Amino acid sequence: MGKVLFGPAGNSESFYAQGHKSTLETAAWLKEQGKEKFSDGLELFEYSFGQGYRMNSDMAEKIGESFAKEGVEISIHAPYFINFANPDPVMYEKSLGYIKTGIKFMKAFGAKRFIFHPGSCGKETRENAIALMAERFKEFMPQFEAELDDGMFLCPETMGKQMQIGTYKEIIDLCTISDKLLPTFDFGHINALTQGTLKTKEDFQKIFDYSFEKLGEWRTKNAHIHFSKIQFGEKGEIRHLTFDDNIYGPNFEPLCECLIENDMSCHVVCESNGTMAEDSVAMKEIYQNQLKIK
Repeated sequence: MGKVLFGPAGNSESFYAQGHKSTLETAAWLKEQGKEKFSDGLELFEYSFGQGYRMNSDMAEKIGESFAKEGVEISIHAPYFINFANPDPVMYEKSLGYIKTGIKFMKAFGAKRFIFHPGSCGKETRENAIALMAERFKEFMPQFEAELDDGMFLCPETMGKQMQIGTYKEIIDLCTISDKLLPTFDFGHINALTQGTLKTKEDFQKIFDYSFEKLGEWRTKNAHIHFSKIQFGEKGEIRHLTFDDNIYGPNFEPLCECLIENDMSCHVVCESNGTMAEDSVAMKEIYQNQLKIK
């Protein structure tokens, strides 16, 4: 049976409320979360460089050592400025630079997964923007394949707004370009973009089925997953919510059924608004309870 891992993106409000100040303390803290419900705590953490790389390599190595000591997997999220659909060659080079720097931080952290938003349409038609993006992926991936160590992946993410490139089919199709591309299925984004369509097990399964068809068994079963409930409007994502939301969704239970029935080994990272660790514990508890039933 595959092992699904759970953990938060960033530190929860409760982490700071308990007096913790540094990500150097995060891994040990995560191992204590949910201990009253399961023995091994949380197993994942995603560090965000969303606003840029504001860290030196020495600190990255120290953080990586603290996570390795506790046996907690760490992934990193790229700056939000990447856009491989921007026709401007200068901006293209900047996007490449963000990936290059990200790979250096992956190695310093001991991380295996680098998650990034691939880009948006801008003034281009969606068809032209996707074509340009695919052309560029084919151009730069051989270089990055050589730089990525065994088990390291670049993980383009599904997006939640209409002008962004990142439907689940667009992301899966991009990932066919290289075996070093692993999809990030952000189900909150997918649900927001499609106006709340993720309700049943079958709604989630169709996404995995397309991935199985295009990417094969291993990359689908080991996909990266972001999960949170997200408020949406007619143009898609508005803001992240907590698991207390009963209006927008999606709910985790039907996805959990798919993870178990497909024998998945995914990394499930929670992006709730301030309660990422608590909601990760809730997901892990649901998952373990459903495993017992199966």
